[in-house]
Amino acid sequence: MAYQVPEPKIFACTQSIELGKKIAASYGAELGNIQFSRYSDGEFQPSFEESIRGTRIFIIGSTNPSSENLMEMLLMLDAAKRASARHITAVMPYFGWARQDRKDKPRVPIAAKLVAKMLETAGATRIITMDLHADQIQGFFEKPVDHLFASTMFLPYLKGLNLDNLCIASPDMGGSKRAYAYSKALECDVVICYKQRAKANVISHMELIGDVQGKNVILVDDMVDTAGTLTKAADLMMERGAESVRAVTTHGLLSGNAYEKIEKSKLTELIITDSIPIDHNQSKIKVLSCADLFADVMHRVHHNTSISSKFLM
Repeated sequence: MAYQVPEPKIFACTQSIELGKKIAASYGAELGNIQFSRYSDGEFQPSFEESIRGTRIFIIGSTNPSSENLMEMLLMLDAAKRASARHITAVMPYFGWARQDRKDKPRVPIAAKLVAKMLETAGATRIITMDLHADQIQGFFEKPVDHLFASTMFLPYLKGLNLDNLCIASPDMGGSKRAYAYSKALECDVVICYKQRAKANVISHMELIGDVQGKNVILVDDMVDTAGTLTKAADLMMERGAESVRAVTTHGLLSGNAYEKIEKSKLTELIITDSIPIDHNQSKIKVLSCADLFADVMHRVHHNTSISSKFLM
């Protein structure tokens, strides 16, 4: 009798429960049963409440700070490994600590490399993530990494806006490659903002390279944290004669007073994914769900079929 490959089981870390439910529903399954026990000092222990022996499992969880989100993922990976799961895939819509991908000054860590090693040590046999802060982070892993692009969701939405005189903008020099890829897909021009930082999350000066007069500008970035860069860039472009400014960012960290900045800014709209839970009661924020993208890729991974169509840029 031929061996039947069992259907995979899908689990979610606590902070990604809502996204996990959407991904599972899109996949055509239900979230698996996992319980967390907590000690009074804050220590916690995950427990799979069903057999996962010999199966492929997907553990969904973004690892944005606090570090508890990362620790949850690590403990669940370790528990799955010790429960004899055959394949353990960490599905990380947002790969946290990715901004520390190199030594930019002496005596600092390379946190992204450290996180990669911890995930592998904990038991991950594959990583599925979306829009890493730096593409080269894939090279920190010795396990397969499926690096997806949110452009598969953003481009159809942007084309559906039917905007005239479209222009793509990068909020900094580091994002120029991403901006060029979008401009090529949308067949429009590119402008770039040049910024200088006084310190992390604080911009001291910003200049614009290119002409936005009369243009409908789309700012493209991988994440929005305090929203300082995006809102300052939007204000600058409106001062230079832009018709409108929208922002497309994959991951909405939205820390501090980011929501207030966005509401008060000259941004027409901020378009983000639900890779990280956010406050939906914001008039300027449009959320596109990444659930179908991840569910499709998970299905293809389980059935060993190509996922190259998901790499638009």
